[in-house]
Amino acid sequence: MYTIAHEPLPTRRFDTPETAWAYVAEIYQRNTNIIREHLFGLIRGDVPIARVRACYPGVQVESKSFQRIDSHLPYGFLHSPGLYRTTLTAPHLFRNYLIKQFGLILKHYDTEIEIGESDTPIPLHFAFHPSERIDGEAIDALGVPLRDIFDVPDLTHTDDEIANGTLIPGAGGPYPLSVFTAPRTDYSLYRLSHYTATEPEHFQNFVIFTNYQFYMEEFCRLSEQYMDEGHPDYSHFVGPGNVIKKNARLGGGTEGDPPPRDPQMPAYHLVADDSRGITMVNIGVGPSNAKTITDHIAVLRPHAWVMVGHCAGLRNSQELGDYVLAHAYVREDHVLDADLPLSVPIPALAEIQVALEQAVAAVTGLQGVEVKRVMRTGTVATFDNRNWELRDMNEITQRLSQSRAVALDMESATIAANGFRFRVPYGTLLCVSDKPLHGEIKLPGMASEFYRTQVNRHLLIGIKAMEILRNQPPERLHSRKLRSFAETAFQ
Repeated sequence: MYTIAHEPLPTRRFDTPETAWAYVAEIYQRNTNIIREHLFGLIRGDVPIARVRACYPGVQVESKSFQRIDSHLPYGFLHSPGLYRTTLTAPHLFRNYLIKQFGLILKHYDTEIEIGESDTPIPLHFAFHPSERIDGEAIDALGVPLRDIFDVPDLTHTDDEIANGTLIPGAGGPYPLSVFTAPRTDYSLYRLSHYTATEPEHFQNFVIFTNYQFYMEEFCRLSEQYMDEGHPDYSHFVGPGNVIKKNARLGGGTEGDPPPRDPQMPAYHLVADDSRGITMVNIGVGPSNAKTITDHIAVLRPHAWVMVGHCAGLRNSQELGDYVLAHAYVREDHVLDADLPLSVPIPALAEIQVALEQAVAAVTGLQGVEVKRVMRTGTVATFDNRNWELRDMNEITQRLSQSRAVALDMESATIAANGFRFRVPYGTLLCVSDKPLHGEIKLPGMASEFYRTQVNRHLLIGIKAMEILRNQPPERLHSRKLRSFAETAFQ
């Protein structure tokens, strides 16, 4: 079929990461502009005489030997001789990330980075920023199906074969350079905007998930306090609708309007330089939500995410308000069964575990063995049935006892398993809110002072843990435990 397109820009070779990135940005900007200009023309009534097509930038590198790399990093290397490729999108959003990935390859190998146009079309929808609005009524009035003129998202380019380890390239490649292709990344960038009502550029590299609105309200209160007091580490605070509150030391003030309705999973961002701040997301209840949001945040390549929420305590020795630091998971959430077999263990990551324990000690003031008075390390079981208590308790109690589980919730194993799947460091710190196996259910007005104190401290512990983690070199966090046999070179 005849298509309208500019002559492809030539493929070029680069030996510096900055110039390679600049060419990616040039290709992306020009090719998305081609699509945008024709759509705006269509809105004015100018129907293109043929199909409009423009493609994503592509990157390729070649390894010619089984060269051994002297590096402590679990990424940044090419596992076998052959070609390695991926498609790229949103270069301005991923500028620092791409420059770092390109730089590692150039540092480790006697090669160059090849940048050119791929053969993967940019869908119409992804040529626009998620915040842009198009005059849909004007387009509908033309009576011309957009699919007849423009490329639309193709699900064959948006699957997770690479992340799941089910993609089997032929000998010599081309092997994937990145866990995510450009269409898969674009799909998630748009979903993030939809679910959280904030744009992807506001997301930070350290993410806290919770299943309680109370934690979100406290995070907002603390963040606004930080802004009013001129906190030295954070520049501004962003909420749904991309409402921005600036730090008082930078002039203060608020800009933007809240969305007309609450998003499904609201996100708030305590922003620091180089995205080293903290994002917090209320995922609501259930493993489906947990999978949905982590599927999409993963494309931003965060340095860590943790779950901070409530759970059912399963041991009689626990008290309401005790903390549970997960070191293993029983996965009965089932939403990832098709992507990550149950036979795959989800290991605890030492760096995250240590940071969470240090944060508990710092916030509670307890040290050494005293920390064990309020925190227990153990297995967390994640169920997909909120009313599991109404089933045959003998059968459930036996299975939980055999697993040595100390707590049960509906999200933690999903978040940890998706972190494992997408190579994002993960962890879980829960707070015991009831003990259904022992008939101890927290009723209104029955919360003890200990429980109230512990819940109030819980979010502070999560924030403190993230601050501990961000003060470590990122390469320490991205454990080799998360990398497979034939791993992608990009982190």
